Amino acid sequence: MFSRTSILALRHRNFRLIWIGLLLSMTGSTMQNAALLWHVALLVPPGKKGLALGLVGLVKVVPIVAFSMVSGVVADAWNRRRLMLFTQAGSALVAAALAVLAFNGLSTVWPIYTLAAIGAAVAAFDLPARQALVPTLVPREDLPNAIGLNTIMFQTASVVGPSIGGVLIAASSVAWAYTVNAASFLFVIVALLMMRNVPKRAPSEAGSRDDVSWHAALEGLRFVFRSPVIRSTMLLDFFATFFSSATALLPIFAQDILRVGAKGYGWLYAAPSAGALITSALMVPLSERIQRRGPTLLWAVAGYGLATVVFGLSRSFWLTFFCLAMTGATDTVSMVIRNIVRQLETPDRLRGRMTGVNMVFFMGGPQLGELEAGALANWLGATFSVVSGGVGCLVATGWVALSTPALRHYRSRRSTSRKYGSATAESAAAVPNATENPNR
Repeated sequence: MFSRTSILALRHRNFRLIWIGLLLSMTGSTMQNAALLWHVALLVPPGKKGLALGLVGLVKVVPIVAFSMVSGVVADAWNRRRLMLFTQAGSALVAAALAVLAFNGLSTVWPIYTLAAIGAAVAAFDLPARQALVPTLVPREDLPNAIGLNTIMFQTASVVGPSIGGVLIAASSVAWAYTVNAASFLFVIVALLMMRNVPKRAPSEAGSRDDVSWHAALEGLRFVFRSPVIRSTMLLDFFATFFSSATALLPIFAQDILRVGAKGYGWLYAAPSAGALITSALMVPLSERIQRRGPTLLWAVAGYGLATVVFGLSRSFWLTFFCLAMTGATDTVSMVIRNIVRQLETPDRLRGRMTGVNMVFFMGGPQLGELEAGALANWLGATFSVVSGGVGCLVATGWVALSTPALRHYRSRRSTSRKYGSATAESAAAVPNATENPNR
C-alpha cells in the first residue's frame, strides 16, 4: 500500500512502538465513543434524545477547558513518557468502570456523564504529553511523514473501532465495547515501557520557564496568540467542529430518520473515518509536496462544511454515508496541514503548552458543537441543526480567510526557497515573508 519512502518514520524503533500501541488503543477508544452515545440514546425518552446526546459534549468540554493550560505546562515540565503511563492507566480505569455499570444494567444516564467527564480530564493531560513526545522520536526531516502516519493510524482506528462496536452492540451489549477499550490501553503502556533512549526535552531559553507555574502557562499563550498562522489554524479548527459537529446526532438519524439500527449506526459513525483513511493513505506521500498549504487548508475546511449541509438534507443511507465520508476526507487534509504547521513552527520546549492551548480549540469545538447541535435538534429538528451548522462552517471559513492574509499566502519552506533562491530545502512550513510571523 505504501512505498518504503512513505513510511520512513517507522524505521525508528520508539516511534514504531508507540504507533502500533496507539493504533490498537485508539481502535478501542473510538469504539467506546460510539458506544457511549448509543448507550445514552437508549436510556432517555425519544423526545429528549437531542439534548441528552448534546450534554455528552458539555460534560467533556468542561474538564478540557479547566485543565488545558495546566496540562500543557505539566507536559513541558515533567517526563512525557512517564506522564503518559499515568494517563493511559487512568483511561483504562474509566473504561472498566463503564463496563461494570453496563454489565449491572445501568438505568440512569448521570453515571455515564460523570465517567465521560473524568475520562475527558484524563485525556486533557494525555494529549499534550503524547503530541509533545512523538516529535522527539523521529528526526526533524521525518516529522511530516510521522504526522501523516499518525493521521492514517487514527483514521484506521476510527473506521475499525465503531464498525466493531456496532457489531458488538447488536450482538451483545455496549458493555463489551467498554471492556475491549479498557484492555486496549495495555498496548500503549507496554509500548511506553519498551522504549529505549528517549531524547530529553530541549533546554529552556533565557527568560523562559519549564516549571509548573502561571508564568510558564502565560509563555505558551503568548507564543500561540502572537503567531498569526498558528492562531488562525486553531480558529479554523474550532469553528469547523463547533458548527459541523453532527456525530452526536447520528443515533437520531440511524434510529428515527434512516431507520438502519445498530449495525447501520456503526457504519455511519465509521463513515467519516472511512473517507479519512483513504485520504490519509494519499496524504502520507503527498504531505511534503503540498506547497500552497494555506489555500489548501481553507478549501478543505470549506469542503467539510459543504459535505455537512448535504448530509443534513439526505434521506438515503448511501448518500448520507458518502457525505460523512467526505467530511472525513476533507478534515484529514486540514488536519495533516494544521499538525505539520504547528509542530514545525513550535519549539520543543513549548510543544506541550501549544498543544494545551490548541486542545481548547480542537476538542472544545466539537464538544460544545455537540451541545449546540443537540439543543438545536430538540428545538428545530435534527435536519435543521446539521444544515445550519454546515452553513455556519462555510461563513466562519470565509471570515478567517479574509482576516488572516498570512494564512492565505502560506507556503512550505521548500516552495519559498525556490521562489527566493534560498539554498534551504527543509520542508518545514513558512510564510513568504518571515516578518509576518513574529516568532520566527
